[in-house]
Amino acid sequence: MVNQPLASIHPDAKIADGVIIDPFVYVAADVEIGEGTHLFPGAVVLDGARIGRNCKIHPGAVIAGEPQDLKFKGEKTTALIGDNTTIRECATVNRGTASKGTTIVGSNCLIMAYSHIAHDCVIGDNVICSNDCQVAGEVVIDHHAVIGGGSLIHQFCHIGAHVMMQGGSLVNKDVPPYIICARNPISYTGINFVGLRRRGFTPEQIASLQEIYRIIFNSDMNTSVALEAVEQQIPESDFRNEIVEFIRNSQRGILKGNNY
Repeated sequence: MVNQPLASIHPDAKIADGVIIDPFVYVAADVEIGEGTHLFPGAVVLDGARIGRNCKIHPGAVIAGEPQDLKFKGEKTTALIGDNTTIRECATVNRGTASKGTTIVGSNCLIMAYSHIAHDCVIGDNVICSNDCQVAGEVVIDHHAVIGGGSLIHQFCHIGAHVMMQGGSLVNKDVPPYIICARNPISYTGINFVGLRRRGFTPEQIASLQEIYRIIFNSDMNTSVALEAVEQQIPESDFRNEIVEFIRNSQRGILKGNNY
């Protein structure tokens, strides 16, 4: 760790070698920070923070603040940040509550300025939350999702892997994987072709995903019947099974199709 006399670092904090701490940083006692992480001026790291290696915590960001939940009674909980994740200016990641005990932001994520990750959320690896995203409590965002700036995500929603979400979206339903969603109310607008190609999906895989969602959203079947049709008409694959399982397990129901 670089010695920084203008920072306030509790002696009980567990800080690995190679951590850079700039002036005016605050680090509480029950904190663990991995090797190579950089805390920029004005970053605040509170009790319960567990920050991985090679992260960047920018000015004004607050990690492991108390949950904004009236049921919170001061229980000991945590906020976990994976390796190689960047938390930009004035973003906040609250720690968990008794509900789940921890808030998780995965590895290789980018949480842009003024975004908020509430208590007990689970954010997968390689997720991008653009500026001013507001993610309510116990939301799950799966890996490689991209959340457009200014989006508001209702508590308990589930955003699937490889989703691309339009900026300014108001999300109160679950969003299945591999799609683009936009409009108000939030709705399916197509497959995330560009993102999937960039991540090595083959044309055949993308065509299969497109056919699955054609059946689900554009066949005039109700959801349960459409899922049965998908299982009958589309050859079994990990992708097909993932989509069917996601929708069948949805607690809030899924977003609308593009022909509502």
